[in-house]
Amino acid sequence: MMRNAPYVLVVPVILAFASVASSQEGSAKEAISKKLEGEIASLVETYKHLHSHPELSLLEEKTSALLAKELTKLGFEVTAKVGGHGVVGIIRNGTGPTVLVRADMDALPVTEKTDLPYASKVRVRDKNGRDVGVMHACGHDIHMTSWLGAARVLTQLKDRWKGTLIFIGQPAEEIGAGARMMLEDGLFKRFPRPDMCFGLHCDPRSPYGYVGYSEGMLLANVDSIDITVKGKGGHGSAPHMTIDPIVLAARMVLDFQTLVSRENNPQEAAVVTVGSIHGGTQYNIIPSEVHLQLTVRTFKDDVRAHMLEGIDRMAKAAAASARAPEPVIKVEDKNFTPALINDAPLAKKTAKAFAGVLGQDRVVLMPPILGGEDFGRFGRAGVPSFFWFIGTQHAATVAEAKKSGTQLPGLHSDFFAPVPEQTIRVGATTLSLAVLSAMGE
Repeated sequence: MMRNAPYVLVVPVILAFASVASSQEGSAKEAISKKLEGEIASLVETYKHLHSHPELSLLEEKTSALLAKELTKLGFEVTAKVGGHGVVGIIRNGTGPTVLVRADMDALPVTEKTDLPYASKVRVRDKNGRDVGVMHACGHDIHMTSWLGAARVLTQLKDRWKGTLIFIGQPAEEIGAGARMMLEDGLFKRFPRPDMCFGLHCDPRSPYGYVGYSEGMLLANVDSIDITVKGKGGHGSAPHMTIDPIVLAARMVLDFQTLVSRENNPQEAAVVTVGSIHGGTQYNIIPSEVHLQLTVRTFKDDVRAHMLEGIDRMAKAAAASARAPEPVIKVEDKNFTPALINDAPLAKKTAKAFAGVLGQDRVVLMPPILGGEDFGRFGRAGVPSFFWFIGTQHAATVAEAKKSGTQLPGLHSDFFAPVPEQTIRVGATTLSLAVLSAMGE
């Protein structure tokens, strides 16, 4: 998740749950805590299994089978292979709202270096045939385990909520495709259309017990762009006989930065990053092509449109100035991730429930960040949605990093290692609270 976004959030240092704010909230806290206590050892073991057995996007076969099996044991009506390896579980409990709870399942092509006893040693061939390590470097294993914990808790607390509960395991979040695939396969048509959707994500640099959220814009539009820069190859000793696509690509890389620095309103966030550039085979050969891969991040749709138009315009203009063939520019529409915008009333109501159990000082409004998450597609489909972050580290670890000025490993890092038990407790608790706030207490 988050499509390579870093987190740098200043949060309070927290070690334990706060006292409750009311008898009703206390009742919810105590009920959740009691049920979760009987499940936590099993959940931690499940987490370690998921962490040790990651699967890449679109290949989540064993992971989805595990989630489907667990939901079936809890009494959910389970449908597999929805939008690829997506899992949909439904449990009906009288008349009330329909609430969807989502966890993402896929891992990343990252070779783990944590040296944890349950570290992933998985290696596979990716879609391009390359041998790659695989790791849950974005916390999707925590998301799934928290989701499973909430499912176990809520099925034991059916006297406290009424309505229809939908738990989905979503594939392919890391490539921005899974939510779209499930929606296209009838998620909101074949199954009950939810009245609201909930989801969460790990925060790698904050202490467990902390929740960060927004009451509106939270995460960015994410576009992926491939550009093939065309030239005329030849001998390195005779550049005048060629059209050098490496020089041309370098010009484009610099030109693209002026889209943000000179064409975009500085009060409107935008990022254009060239994350990959490949061309050439040998010292003295000028190649005929160079390939660029870009990520573009924006909050507003009009800013996004301007960035995409500008990239197209500048790339073609640079090629024309060098008398080069027109470049091939491909915006990967299928992997587009729309901005994630929390529904404000739903966010306020749910955050209040969190604060009543975790403590007001641990439920913190945060500014939007330029990461991406395809959970935003559910909101785009017209369903009020709420997405939040949970801390994953020991408070002492966070405090020491802040004191020394060092950065803790972020998402997509080969050293990312959340603290399992405490993080899962908070994840399962907040997901359970969200549902109870919407459907009952």
